[in-house]
Amino acid sequence: MNTRANWFENFFHGVANDLWRKCLSPQQTRAEVDFLEKMFGRRKRLLDAPCGSGRHSLELARRGHRVTGLDLSKEFVDEAVAAARAKKLKAEFLHRDMRRLDWNSEFDGAFCFGNSFGYFEYPAIGAYVRGVACGLKPGGRFVIETGMAAESILPTLKEREWYQVEDILFTIENHYEADVSCLQTTGTFVRDGKTEVRKWWHWVYTVAEIRRLLATAGLDVCGLYGSLASEPFKAGNPVLYVVAEKPPRRKSSNAPKAKE
Repeated sequence: MNTRANWFENFFHGVANDLWRKCLSPQQTRAEVDFLEKMFGRRKRLLDAPCGSGRHSLELARRGHRVTGLDLSKEFVDEAVAAARAKKLKAEFLHRDMRRLDWNSEFDGAFCFGNSFGYFEYPAIGAYVRGVACGLKPGGRFVIETGMAAESILPTLKEREWYQVEDILFTIENHYEADVSCLQTTGTFVRDGKTEVRKWWHWVYTVAEIRRLLATAGLDVCGLYGSLASEPFKAGNPVLYVVAEKPPRRKSSNAPKAKE
């Protein structure tokens, strides 16, 4: 049974994945990767968690970065592995849970795109952020993209919406649980005369809460942007980009001095 604590464990397959693929263009992926390169620099060792079908990882690998992507959706991971193999790209994809990262100072950068930062309530998202922080090298950066920050989603939240995405009719009903800051959504997918209903939940954090969450993991926020053009974030911007950095190692004051 799907609950707000585990809905993502078996949501991403079939028509939901097909809709996601149809919504995202190659042009958008390239623009987002341009932004990531601006934040990380060229030819870095990067972690993409969760990676979905690997669209960012594959484009980054094509540009010369060493990328590891992981996701809980086996369908998406298998797709990413096949694409990397077909294009002969050096990108690694793992079927793993992003709440259980175990790397230590291996990555120059990590990123979390596609609203997935809000999948978990506080204890679980804290475990994820600590895992990312541990996996970063000193001076490494963590970039988050989300449309689910409170300052983005709540001012324009609609109770009902519908979209036609190629051959898929997609309708949603939103219910905001204010006592726990969680948005419950019921989505209906209609394709080829077949109807499928799924529920999912997003935990809604304020920008200040995200900053505090990152700080508890030892990450300092160095940028808050409202667009891929690096414009400063303002309340009401539909998307928030957070750039945080793991502080460089300080030189020990007890280090021996160089001889003159």
